Amino acid sequence: MTRKNKVLLTSLASVSNQIVTIISGFIIPRLFLTHYGSEVNGLVSSIVQFLGFITLAECGVGTVVGSSLYKPLAEKNNVEISKIVISSERFFRKLSVLLFTYTAALFFLYPTFTKGSFDFFFTASLILVISISSFAQYFIGMTYRILLNSDQLGFISLFMQVAAIILNTGICAVLIHFDFPVHAVKLTSSVIFLFHPIILTRIAKKLYPIDRTVVLTEEPIKQKWNGVAQHVASVILNNTDVVVLTLFSTLKNVSIYAVYNLVANGMKNLIYSLTLGTQALFGNLLAKETHERVYRVFCTFEWIMHTITVLAFGVTAILIVPFVSVYTRGVTDVQYIQPVFALLITAAQGLFCIRLPYSVMVVAAGHYKQTQLGAFIESVINIAVSVALVINFGLVGVAIGTIAAITFRTFHFALYINKHILNKSSFGFFKHLFVDALTTACFFLSTAWITKAPSNYAELFVLALEVGVICLGSCAVINLVFYRKTVLDALSFLKSRKKAAV
Repeated sequence: MTRKNKVLLTSLASVSNQIVTIISGFIIPRLFLTHYGSEVNGLVSSIVQFLGFITLAECGVGTVVGSSLYKPLAEKNNVEISKIVISSERFFRKLSVLLFTYTAALFFLYPTFTKGSFDFFFTASLILVISISSFAQYFIGMTYRILLNSDQLGFISLFMQVAAIILNTGICAVLIHFDFPVHAVKLTSSVIFLFHPIILTRIAKKLYPIDRTVVLTEEPIKQKWNGVAQHVASVILNNTDVVVLTLFSTLKNVSIYAVYNLVANGMKNLIYSLTLGTQALFGNLLAKETHERVYRVFCTFEWIMHTITVLAFGVTAILIVPFVSVYTRGVTDVQYIQPVFALLITAAQGLFCIRLPYSVMVVAAGHYKQTQLGAFIESVINIAVSVALVINFGLVGVAIGTIAAITFRTFHFALYINKHILNKSSFGFFKHLFVDALTTACFFLSTAWITKAPSNYAELFVLALEVGVICLGSCAVINLVFYRKTVLDALSFLKSRKKAAV
């Protein structure tokens, strides 16, 4: 299979996975809100976020393992591949002990924070049930999933994930409809997702003849511990908001956050899915030292990601409150219309996607040690600002903390790769930011006529079409002014591909 086909299949699988995830993410939380209430929905969201810190046990080694595999996979060096796989498996087996310890601590301590709303047994047993899927995701077959991703075969895992999500959504919807308790619903989900890594491991073992007799004379995974900072920053970024709200605010605010983040994070994951195949692609290109090729491909990738991100999140920022007003119709125990928070959480996730081209390049090049200070600073900014502002500003405070942290790291990544990896001027990065801001301003000015909230999904769909067309037109015009050659080259490429297909 060619490199291009692998990238296309991975992109297709990634987008399919995110679309299915988003649809499922809309269905299940809505059912939780209407059947169990906002506090239970907030409790489940909070537990999932706390269990998300389990990924800290991975210590970023998963990403470093992937970077270490690019070169031996490109050279088809089975001996080196075997060494890396064996070292990785040993590491994850040791970390499973940390997972158990953390989950046990959470089991006993977390219920003390929610005892005003739920009794100890209710919360503790829910933690135990949800932790099953977390354990499966991060420690069963982790090495083989990384191996497939590094070899640009991540689409195998992704298509399996799509099937699991569809099955889980259908079964959980039926269970909720027949009034099964929340524990039964979450246990069913855990069991379904437990099969995914087990089956994936069997497939990977057949594809890669790992030599178990190979002797490790030295550590084959370079910079193993330098990946810690990158991963810690990522985990903190993804989990701090809900943790801070749980500790210093209310579960109802956690539920509000979860509903808005459902939209913003869903869009982020959809855009992020477009980059999954490119990381392995850049790793492969860098391993073969084709610098000019890397430079050209990156510049195109950078423009595409900025354009798609601004368009997607511009539309999301305009439509997120109208969507939530329809989505939460009939739920009266909490005020879900929070326009300021809606804009801030959308901006935060949009900024995360803006930085994706630069973070992808850092990981592909394996520059963990060189950029770990920035990861540490990002974590400090996120925690400090969120905790300082949450008491007086609640949801808005934690969103500001996230924006501050992401903004710092975006500049750090972009300036670093331009100077140390691509050896190019940073003028292009600042030009992108200017065009991004200008395009976003045009979006809001051209849709300022929207004042009435839709009353149902049909009206919301019509509004989304109108906003989408207006924003797409504005985006196209602005990009033709500032990136005319890039746009025309892209259109010419698509036209030639269409003729070739005919």
